[in-house]
Amino acid sequence: MTREEIIKTVNEALIKEFELDPSKMKPEANFFADLGLDSLDAVDMVIVLEQAFKVKLRQNYQVGKIMTLNDLYDYIDGLINKEA
Repeated sequence: MTREEIIKTVNEALIKEFELDPSKMKPEANFFADLGLDSLDAVDMVIVLEQAFKVKLRQNYQVGKIMTLNDLYDYIDGLINKEA
């Protein structure tokens, strides 16, 4: 899966699940400050993305360090490329 496909899948899943404004879906957007998500939303986000990508996101501690969309894109890209 290419980086562009990862970004598209993440953005579409999050926009649909959390009714986010597509114009706010920028790589530097912080989940809490910019997108208005909270800690409960973060749990839901993990579940939604695990279903979208068919991977386990909760497999290591680094998932807790993800604060921006770009962090998330990098993390998923690493998981998918490692498994490929």
